[in-house]
Amino acid sequence: MAKKVSPYLQAISNDDSLPIEKVATQLWMTDLNNSFRWVLRPLLQLFFAILLHIVWFIKRLPFPQFSAHHFLQKTICWFCRYFVSPEANLLILRHFATESNILNFLSENTGHEHRVNLYPKTINDMLNSTFVDHDQELFDCFIKLGKSQAPISANQTPTECTWDSWQPINMDDFHIKRRSTQILDFETSHALFMCLFCFLLKKDEYRDAINGFNLDQSIAIRIGRIIDDPTLTELAYNKYPQYLVGPWNLGQRFLMHGFFTEHLYARLETIRLIQLEKSSADSA
Repeated sequence: MAKKVSPYLQAISNDDSLPIEKVATQLWMTDLNNSFRWVLRPLLQLFFAILLHIVWFIKRLPFPQFSAHHFLQKTICWFCRYFVSPEANLLILRHFATESNILNFLSENTGHEHRVNLYPKTINDMLNSTFVDHDQELFDCFIKLGKSQAPISANQTPTECTWDSWQPINMDDFHIKRRSTQILDFETSHALFMCLFCFLLKKDEYRDAINGFNLDQSIAIRIGRIIDDPTLTELAYNKYPQYLVGPWNLGQRFLMHGFFTEHLYARLETIRLIQLEKSSADSA
């Protein structure tokens, strides 16, 4: 018997006010309807939030720093393979693709050569396209971009955007082997990962990783200038990158970062398809 969906969840699943692809909405709605989310998540989030702050404090004591990137990634992939729900795994894989596309679009349309090639299609692919690399690519992009205004023409319009590095997301390309043990929703899974990341990264690596979300506002400003849409900043929950934060409220900030990349990807993909259709019509 199918689970009854509440009126509110029906409302948000049909609300298209914010740009987001239907498949991403459906994955998230399925994740929200995960029964374990409403039972396990509050308990685990409380426990691991306390543990995270303890680990954060210990890592910042004057002890020798250490990291274990490969072990971290192997552990995450093992956990995803056996315990994280298929919907949550697909959302994780989509996030790699959405952010890679956004950073490549930004570089390509501001005259820079930096490109990101993190497009895992399976859980095993994430052993190479790692979460650590995902963060470093974001920082490298901003280091190499420089000033945001200079490369952008004042007369530039969305029809002048280039998409050579853009890789449209096709859900058929993702492959997740379903197992009966895959019961954990996206947020519960992230609660489990937080402490592991903090413990197995050096203190500055982890601090940079959890503050990288705040570059969402900068990305929105820069791409807004390219496509002449200053309202993109409204999509960014995480803002003001000069203000460094700790692990407090990390789960929500991480989730809002995921929504931001989905929204921005959908907005740009719509522009790309319109431009492609116009180009086809002009050449006909």
